Amino acid sequence: MSDVLITVLILLVVGVGVLGAMILAAINAARRESSQSAAAVSALQQQIEAVRQKQDNLGQSLEKSLRSGQENISQFLTASQQTFGELKEQIGKIKGNSEHLLQIGADIRTLQNLLNAPKLRGQIGEFSLASLLQKILPADSFTLQHAFSNGKIVDALVRLPDFSVPIDAKFPLPAFEKMIAAPDEAEKTKLRRQFQADVVKHIDKIAASYILPDEGTLDFALMYIPAENVYYETIIKYDNDRLDLLHYALDRKVVPVSPNLLYAYLMTIVMGLHGMQIEKQAAAIRANLQRLAADFEAFGQTWDILGQHLRNAQNQYDRGQSRLNRFQLQLEQIQQTGNAETKLPGDAE
Repeated sequence: MSDVLITVLILLVVGVGVLGAMILAAINAARRESSQSAAAVSALQQQIEAVRQKQDNLGQSLEKSLRSGQENISQFLTASQQTFGELKEQIGKIKGNSEHLLQIGADIRTLQNLLNAPKLRGQIGEFSLASLLQKILPADSFTLQHAFSNGKIVDALVRLPDFSVPIDAKFPLPAFEKMIAAPDEAEKTKLRRQFQADVVKHIDKIAASYILPDEGTLDFALMYIPAENVYYETIIKYDNDRLDLLHYALDRKVVPVSPNLLYAYLMTIVMGLHGMQIEKQAAAIRANLQRLAADFEAFGQTWDILGQHLRNAQNQYDRGQSRLNRFQLQLEQIQQTGNAETKLPGDAE
């Protein structure tokens, strides 16, 4: 029985040891699990903190973007208001300009109606011619509305020292406007012939009335056309033209000129006038130089005489000085001789 009791005791001790080992193992396992749980919790907290930081950064970025968007919207609205204001102002200006253009158009139509009057067209041509002459030429080198001995009055006469050039203004505007407004080529050809006929009348009148060499004019005259487009149609020749207007005018010793061409002619005359003025000044300078040369020659003669007198005076001075020196020497010798004779015998030297 004691053996059984011992065996039971041994089994109890072994069981207690096994149970203690199992309890220790369980405790260690629990500790390891607790440690892993703590690490997991710490990692989870770190992740939660990172998410919170990202949320904060995202919130700050969203807030900054929102403020920037509000500022941009405010600036855009301000710029839009300014743009709308400028656009409104420009629209107002355009409206005013449109009204002004309409008024100009009405004025142009009124002017065209006025230009239909031949007398007014003539006055405009005369005024344009007079303005060019007054701006370019000296006042004493031309005459406006010059009357010849035959009773004819030319619009302008350019005066040069040995001759003069007559200039008469012609403005065949109505025939030109009809020709330009022709609806087809056939009508334009017909109206161009009428335009050429009007120009031929002007050429013949100038050739017969103003080319007067007996009264000092050159054997040609200038026909001033105060519009470049009208002048162009005067000198150009089309294939269907029966007459070459430019050749006809030159054969009649009449030279058509536009404002630009007349300006070039007048500048040439101005250069000639300047050349003649320079020649006059050069002649005056030559005359003055000749007088100066004669005066200088007379002065040279007087200077030579004065030099001769000065040389004579110098010679006389030199001779007088030489005599004065000899006289002074003789006087000193006489004084020395007199002093020697007045010394008593036995006087100490």
